[in-house]
Amino acid sequence: MSSNRLTADQKKQIEALLRQEREELQAHFDRQADDEADTLRDQTGELSAYDNHPAEMGTETFEKGRDQAVDRSLELQLERIDQALARLDTEEFGICEVSGEPIGFERLMAVPYATRCVEHAEDDVGASTEDFRPVEEQVMTPPPSGAGAARQANAGHFDEAGAWQALETYGSSDNPVVGPDRRETDEQLIREVEHEADRSR
Repeated sequence: MSSNRLTADQKKQIEALLRQEREELQAHFDRQADDEADTLRDQTGELSAYDNHPAEMGTETFEKGRDQAVDRSLELQLERIDQALARLDTEEFGICEVSGEPIGFERLMAVPYATRCVEHAEDDVGASTEDFRPVEEQVMTPPPSGAGAARQANAGHFDEAGAWQALETYGSSDNPVVGPDRRETDEQLIREVEHEADRSR
């Protein structure tokens, strides 16, 4: 274990940073508490949702969800700050919880509630994606095997010529064909019209 412990002056600087960040977060949550009392109608200024396109309310709902996610992240940060303030006067503060080595002063000035040194910081960030999966996935049934297989098997096989052949059965500006089942009768009609035109010349 290294002996690069924090000095009393360094601890005071870090404590000041922690308290400043805590005050800023607490002010944010105080403002949010006032805003949460408002209904969606009050927030948007709309008297009714009936005369609006559904996408407008969808946007408002999305933004509300995004704000809640940001608030949850800030709540976690506030918890970490409170934990750091509680550890500040103990031997645990400034020591990496993985290696037991001191966390550098520069890192603590950047992230004053850090519990890991730079070398082990990414271990905490990339914990497990399983922990962050939506709870709905636990009750969802997986798609049937082979779902989308036909689409994938034919990928790239439908070129411009194939498109023209498929559309040609429905007619073009050259003939009045309406559908594949009427093709023969329409071709007969065209031949008859052309034959009549030839006889009248």
